[in-house]
Amino acid sequence: MPNDTLEALIVDALPRLTRVGAVVRFDLGADGAYVIDARDGRAVLGDEDDDTDCSIRISADNLAKLIQGRMDPMVGYAMGRIKVSGSLEVAMKLVKAIG
Repeated sequence: MPNDTLEALIVDALPRLTRVGAVVRFDLGADGAYVIDARDGRAVLGDEDDDTDCSIRISADNLAKLIQGRMDPMVGYAMGRIKVSGSLEVAMKLVKAIG
């Protein structure tokens, strides 16, 4: 599991993610993964085994930057620092919710 600081950032961001309306997995490679379940009008950390609508491959450091607003998600995607699989519609909702 990734470090406590990153998890605290994610938990603090959960209220902004309620409008995503989907299950999103942040795959941090060797640092683990976080699953956010925002299907029922609230966002909670989910189980890593949950089926996801969208998977975001990103480093732990870049995820922290993204949540803190220090990385533009579109630039990160264009530069290959963020990779998306699954629903691009959900990914776009996530960008709006984070930004």
